[in-house]
Amino acid sequence: MAAPIDFYFDFSSPYGYLAAQKIDALAAKHGRTVDWHPVLLGVIFKETGMAPLTVIPLKGEYSKIDFARSARFHGVGGFRVPSKFPIASQAPARIVLWLKARDAALATRVAKALLRAYFVDDVDISNPELAAAVAAKEGVEPVAARAAIDDPAAKDALKREVDAALARGVFGSPFVIVDGEPFWGLDRFEQIERWLATGGF
Repeated sequence: MAAPIDFYFDFSSPYGYLAAQKIDALAAKHGRTVDWHPVLLGVIFKETGMAPLTVIPLKGEYSKIDFARSARFHGVGGFRVPSKFPIASQAPARIVLWLKARDAALATRVAKALLRAYFVDDVDISNPELAAAVAAKEGVEPVAARAAIDDPAAKDALKREVDAALARGVFGSPFVIVDGEPFWGLDRFEQIERWLATGGF
């Protein structure tokens, strides 16, 4: 069976959210599964010298227009830039990695719920209690989810995940790796589609 597609995203990334609405269907169309990897753009930006789009002069105002336009273009309804943006995403990332070690399918479902809570329902998922409450709605035991956020093992797992992403050349969100081939950004999904269909070009 073909290797899973590696999907790297930050919970505070609008383009990551939009890509998350498409990646599983794209993979399934070509007989692939997806390995979801939450990362921390704050750590990655320190490595690359980059900054969040919205704080960069000129690019910042454009990005807010493009987030909403991209959501419309890709048919993703309900999207809005959250009232608190950007956020630190350690809490949701740790919950997902904690779950992933136990039940990868549940971890993916919770990741999607957390993204939806932030970018559709304007829930501040950087707040540990609120992040745990979102996970609870997907059937996760809330006390355990909340405890996972402060668990040294979950903290270490997230650090390893980010370090491994950097080692693979990941520098943004979304970032997709297909059989070793890297693709950065939602606007590369057409290239990913052709790559999966043809085996490379």
